Amino acid sequence: MAELKVELPKMGESVAEATITTWLKAVGDKIEEDEPIVEIATDKVDSEVPSPCSGELKEILFQEGDVVEVGAVFAVIETENGVSEGIEEEELSEINVESEILKPLTPTEEYIETKIVNDSGKFYSPLVKSIASKEGVSQDELDTIKGSGANNRVTKKDILNFLSNRSGQSVQKTKEKPIASSVPAVNVSTNASPAGNDEIVEMDRMRKMIAEHMVMSVHTAPHVTSFVEADVTNLVLWRNKTKKQFEEKEGEKLTFTPIFVEAVAKALRDYPMVNSSINGDQIIVKKNINIGMATALPSGNLIVPVIGNADQLNMVGLAKKVNDLAKRARENKLKPDEISGGTYTISNVGTFGNVMGTPIINQPQSGILALGAIRKKPAVIETPTGDTIGIRHMMFLSHSYDHRNVDGALGGQFVRKVADYLENFDLNRQL
Repeated sequence: MAELKVELPKMGESVAEATITTWLKAVGDKIEEDEPIVEIATDKVDSEVPSPCSGELKEILFQEGDVVEVGAVFAVIETENGVSEGIEEEELSEINVESEILKPLTPTEEYIETKIVNDSGKFYSPLVKSIASKEGVSQDELDTIKGSGANNRVTKKDILNFLSNRSGQSVQKTKEKPIASSVPAVNVSTNASPAGNDEIVEMDRMRKMIAEHMVMSVHTAPHVTSFVEADVTNLVLWRNKTKKQFEEKEGEKLTFTPIFVEAVAKALRDYPMVNSSINGDQIIVKKNINIGMATALPSGNLIVPVIGNADQLNMVGLAKKVNDLAKRARENKLKPDEISGGTYTISNVGTFGNVMGTPIINQPQSGILALGAIRKKPAVIETPTGDTIGIRHMMFLSHSYDHRNVDGALGGQFVRKVADYLENFDLNRQL
């Protein structure tokens, strides 16, 4: 018999930790290779972790609600014959089997959530205490941070958010409140007293994260919104005559979304500064054009799957990618790396019959585009023989952007360019 240490796998760019939400197996249970053993939640998505081998679950090192860092050993599986069937010897190093027979696992100090308690009775992990020490955060400041972890524990994300909001202010070492406090964790009871017949709905974990992310974005970036109305008649006529042929040929429905994504990707190539992020006093211009598409879930929450390198896909590729991501988003089957790495976001508010919106930037991006409903309206049509009035398909585009690095001229030119691509859509375009 041998023991296999199971590590929390890497789950995409910028994902450093996950919360154990549900153990699907108990100690002593038999497990098949690739069978899910635990459900986890990150600040981006919920997912399952499959077993790397067949065997018996011998030890669970973290309980439900605990936060585990990527790469940390969170379970031990006892395997037969030292190696599970289907795993080659050279693969053993990848899953940290140091020998055929391992000694019983003892969690190292690196992964134990040691309880460091202060006079206020609050607990802090070694990682949080280490960050606080390095950044000069006093104990009094630390006590003001409202934690989003289990039992209101302050997580790495909480203290980093706090540090980003200090805005370079000097650290307070007295009992006074800090100059800039962290973005508060969402609390449904804060400043609200329900009446006797009011219904109280507790926010789920995803709604809390959405709320915190939106508050953080507005707190971080000075939002400006520019509006353009576009005549998309040619685009609508082309889709209407093409969608049946497209579905028969490709087995996919042709929605407006891939057409919008194509236009945005082209405009981002024309105006690369919009495809950027801010890091302190630096502007990072992204070379990859990764477009997120805000997607409403059946629960009422929101998630943003990302189309990587959208500018390199043709219309067929974009349609397949959009449909696949939207479908798996609704089924809660997205992978963590499919909702990370976005450089710009679109939100199709027209889906809900809205003509325009003022969307909040999806940090750390610098812009987001709301796409309004397409409606038939009377409009002035310029012709060689003079102006006339006709019925046209019109829509509003609303571009919210970070005024720190995207000025009004650039923000306005960008959304105008998107509208130009949509208005000049080739009615005779071939698939």
